[in-house]
Amino acid sequence: MRIGLCAIVAAIGFAQPALAQGERAAPFWKTVQATCDATAAKPASDIGRRIAQTAIDEFTSFDGHRIDSHGRIFRFGLTEAEHEEDDGGSGASIGHLGWWHVMKYWRAVFDDGPNDKLEVRGYRDASTSTEENHNSEVLRTSADQLLKLADKVSDPEEREILREAAFRAAIVDTSWSAAFISYVVRQSGTSANGFHFANAHRVYIYDAFATSAAEVAGKSDAHIYRACPLATRPRIGDLICAQREPALADASEEAVRERVRSELDGSPDARSIRRSHCEVVAYVDNGARKAYTIGGNVNQAVTTRKLNLRRDGKFSAAQKSGCDGAAQWKLPQPLAQAAGAPAPAEKCSLNDKKWFVLLQMR
Repeated sequence: MRIGLCAIVAAIGFAQPALAQGERAAPFWKTVQATCDATAAKPASDIGRRIAQTAIDEFTSFDGHRIDSHGRIFRFGLTEAEHEEDDGGSGASIGHLGWWHVMKYWRAVFDDGPNDKLEVRGYRDASTSTEENHNSEVLRTSADQLLKLADKVSDPEEREILREAAFRAAIVDTSWSAAFISYVVRQSGTSANGFHFANAHRVYIYDAFATSAAEVAGKSDAHIYRACPLATRPRIGDLICAQREPALADASEEAVRERVRSELDGSPDARSIRRSHCEVVAYVDNGARKAYTIGGNVNQAVTTRKLNLRRDGKFSAAQKSGCDGAAQWKLPQPLAQAAGAPAPAEKCSLNDKKWFVLLQMR
């Protein structure tokens, strides 16, 4: 009995700091939500409309995938490493080269040229080994190194082939979803003072949280986005963001937002929400209770998805979909799988992400 009593007392002792932290966080987010709601009630700003239109134009130009409100691709478009030939197969315009579009996004992030920033990946002995179970360490170099080698080739056609191969490899091996957002925002006329053009979403996610903190403190801030809870009506030009941290797979959106806020005053190197993804809210169909978002590097393309809204116009938690076809899936399991072992859990909706924050255009 004494041991059980001690355990209860210890549990209460450990719970108190967490409870106190939650109590401190509540007034902050209540103030933020009020500001977000007041802005959401206004029409989208000119820059918000330009960002949304730029995203739509770029999706149309790229001709990427379309995901319905059940989270399923119903139209598979061009991907990053592919090209679309003109009728007759005689060639393709530059605008029909997937990798060319992605290089355009990278140039919006790095004015001085992205060549040395893009990673090209290989695996030791993978090109010569005939053993598929052979473990191989990852090899890395920059696209710049491959381009320097290509430039040594005298024949101009061979040189161009090698340069394009280097760029395609770099595009495939380097995540570019944040570069797409940076490109879209920059094309709208936003300066670096208003938005930190970066190769990682976390940079402008933390910036937006810092802006919300500054507003609560009554301080000025030049950034165009603030961080709002998902219980905020989206407007075109806003960004909706998800986190992909394995350690936070079961964390609530509220807990993730509070973690980001708590890390603002620390070193940028200690910030724990590093794997993330953001998309532009490009169109809101309030009548149908849907929002269309556009993101880069979604299934290796610029992709549009349709997300569900609640009756009040806010994002719905129901972005999931049942696996209707799973019951009819009769393909035998691999022989290597243990007899009677359960099949892996199905996750059928591409919209079922760990969305946790809306970056609202101020």
